[in-house]
Amino acid sequence: MESGDGEVVNNKQVIFKDYVPCVLKESDMYITTSTIKLKVPEDCTNGVLVKNLYLSCDPYMRNRMRKLQGSYIAPLNPGSPICGRGVAKVLDSRHPDYKKGDFIWGMTGWEEYSLITATETLFKIHDKDVPLSYYIGILGMPGLTAYAGFYEICSPKKGEFVFISAASGAVGQLVGQFAKLLGCYVVGSAGSKDKVDLLKNKFGFDDAFNYKEEMDLDAALKRLAVQFA
Repeated sequence: MESGDGEVVNNKQVIFKDYVPCVLKESDMYITTSTIKLKVPEDCTNGVLVKNLYLSCDPYMRNRMRKLQGSYIAPLNPGSPICGRGVAKVLDSRHPDYKKGDFIWGMTGWEEYSLITATETLFKIHDKDVPLSYYIGILGMPGLTAYAGFYEICSPKKGEFVFISAASGAVGQLVGQFAKLLGCYVVGSAGSKDKVDLLKNKFGFDDAFNYKEEMDLDAALKRLAVQFA
């Protein structure tokens, strides 16, 4: 465990204003600047003070902006910084597993510096031979979701036809690439021409279509399945 020098610095934050039942707007959040002491308080057992380096904006966060009951994850707190997954560097620690200079990924605030008390949501980064940003992508929650969903739940076989909706998103494009590595025929859908082009020209999908231009999704899949056959 290590303790910093207690310097007080400005801390820019993105604050969640209030619960949003309908379409999220820019005005539902705002940027402010507070101050923070770069030292974990003595009464904050196992706390970690970090400088945030990368923050991830993920689809699941939208439901946290509604006041839902019984969800698998708690709603955000109005008037507080938005909370999501990120990569950070430890500046001070009272936790035995983390020391000053360590890099971590996990739940943190949308702010420059965060005092994290829910340290059970953190993971230490041991491998630094890849870009740290990968830990909010393929080596983080999107990658784990894609890997578990594709290999553990779908259990695909080489040569099978694989269709992925929302295929240009963080999880979808990884599932598509996993499927190609396995030797499957991969088709994805997305909501714009640019996204469709991205799937076919960058992510290696065999085919893709804009679902907004298809009147009948079943017919579109049957048409593409014939090409596969």
